Amino acid sequence: MSTPHVEVRATADGSSTLYVPALNEHYHSTHGALQEARHVYLAAGLEPALAASATLVWVLEIGFGTGLNALLTLERSLTTDCTIFYDTIEKFPLPWSVVSQLHTEHYLSGPELLDYQHQLHAATWNRPVSLTPNFGLLKRSGELQATALPQDTYQVIYFDAFAPEKQPDMWTDEVFAQLYAATAPGGVLVSYCAKGSFKRSLKAAGWLVEKIPGPPGKREMTRAWKVR
Repeated sequence: MSTPHVEVRATADGSSTLYVPALNEHYHSTHGALQEARHVYLAAGLEPALAASATLVWVLEIGFGTGLNALLTLERSLTTDCTIFYDTIEKFPLPWSVVSQLHTEHYLSGPELLDYQHQLHAATWNRPVSLTPNFGLLKRSGELQATALPQDTYQVIYFDAFAPEKQPDMWTDEVFAQLYAATAPGGVLVSYCAKGSFKRSLKAAGWLVEKIPGPPGKREMTRAWKVR
């Protein structure tokens, strides 16, 4: 799949994101890419899973994008005894030449973390690798709908596709049924999106849906659970 033309844009918290002119869409919130990732995916999704598991947490990310969510999750793995296996699906992988223009060194400290960022993007697609003793990675290239996912596996799903009006094929009842089947009982799906149509599709697939406070610049976000 070819990568769409993108432009680097600054966000309000000092971090950077990418803008896709063809879609009139940003990869992250313009109110703060870093704040959004930490609030939506780590605080609302990963941390509850780490609290509930002493040994292993399986994460599935829909939309690897710039790799920011993966990098912050890897960073968290450095401060826990729990092993995190990170599985991510991306239809339009970004080359390192584009990602490096985000200049992550301006808002994420430490040469070790910047080296891990490069390793995340350099990792071979469609082959599992270990980047730290507590962090394994599998980057899958292709479409979610055509991907055979393991059943009852993931404790956390980061649903980070482009907005429903920009990428409607990613926000269907069938997609959320597919993800429900892949989620472990008690697992959670988190997303920046709070649209009513999104929540109705989740409920139709069996998810228990709750709305919780969103990141800066957004009143609400969505968290959904697969009941044990």
